[in-house]
Amino acid sequence: MGKIIYPAQLKYLESFRGDKDTLIQEMEEYADQNSVPILSWQSAELLEQLIKMIKPKRVLEIGTAIGYSTIRIAKNISRKSVVHTIEKSEDNIALANDFIGRSGQANKIEIFAGNALQLLPRLDKKYDFIFLDADKQDYKRLFDYSMILLKRGAVIFVDNLLWHGYAAGKSIPSTQRASTRHIRDFNKMFMLQRNLKTTILPVGDGVGIGIKN
Repeated sequence: MGKIIYPAQLKYLESFRGDKDTLIQEMEEYADQNSVPILSWQSAELLEQLIKMIKPKRVLEIGTAIGYSTIRIAKNISRKSVVHTIEKSEDNIALANDFIGRSGQANKIEIFAGNALQLLPRLDKKYDFIFLDADKQDYKRLFDYSMILLKRGAVIFVDNLLWHGYAAGKSIPSTQRASTRHIRDFNKMFMLQRNLKTTILPVGDGVGIGIKN
């Protein structure tokens, strides 16, 4: 069976993006030039569509980076909704605060500075939508905390579940073996959850979506 997505197909799909928000475009270029991992534009558009459909009042993002997905979420929620986002890198927080300030969405966004594994147990209110995109070695523990904070009927969205293709690969570079193992272990656990309706989609770097029963 042949592939569906080749470079030509990706270029064709990207041609439909139209006029991008100038700040979003600037952030994509910054991330590319400075090797900052952000959500792929395909996954970001899927994320936005889900946010529009679900209309969450409270969103939790685990892994702010420079605020790229944070801003895209905030733009698609109501004025009274909120995005709580967790980031441990002080450099990333400084960049995120700058971009968020320029986005016009600062009133909907609150950054929690620190290690998510330490901060999540302190949160006492539940969320309608959780986006997990943090250190891969912590995915399983972060997921467990997230499930406590996720409302019934709410959605969890997880990035990087194909991990640059290595999750399904046989020849893994030594530098990627540990992360690949973490992702493979996470995927097995994620798909076997009894209290979630789960799927992994080949969008961007692989997106996991779960709806809490």
